[in-house]
Amino acid sequence: MEDTKLLMITARDGFSPQVGRLVSMMNYARFTTLQMVEGLSVEELDFLLDDAGNTIGMLLAHMAAVERAYQILTFEKRDLNDDDEKEIGLPLFLGQKAREEIKGKELDYYLQKLEAVREKTLAGFKERDDDWLEEMTPFWEDLPANNYFKWFHVFEDEINHRGQIRWICKRLPNLEGKVSAEVSE
Repeated sequence: MEDTKLLMITARDGFSPQVGRLVSMMNYARFTTLQMVEGLSVEELDFLLDDAGNTIGMLLAHMAAVERAYQILTFEKRDLNDDDEKEIGLPLFLGQKAREEIKGKELDYYLQKLEAVREKTLAGFKERDDDWLEEMTPFWEDLPANNYFKWFHVFEDEINHRGQIRWICKRLPNLEGKVSAEVSE
């Protein structure tokens, strides 16, 4: 474990106090996601339990797409446009077309996408302060939401899908004896 503050929700160097706390939470969520998928093969990443489900690879691509979408919504202060939909629409919305197209990639492919989007997020956070977290705009069903909530939702979504990944891992035929204690909880 490289980050000695991984288990602390605290201020972080280079970030305002509350933004640093948000980064702390996002770091832990990502750490546990990466632990969950460590060493998975293409076959395991593409394992599909049924015709309505998602694969682990799809869920990893979705996590990166959600984070990119919230960069657009909060850093760029705009809705997704057609170019954004072409870039991230498939993994953002998932479904049948995603089941057909998001497959055949090594784990490193997904990890690089997650890392690249996170680097942009952290760079964006460094340019913002605690007042920015409190900025409010109409959101779901036109209810007011602040940027703090929107970014909480990004890692809350990741945690939710990590739970799905854990569930899928427990059912992977090739992981007998390989499933970590984290997966078996």
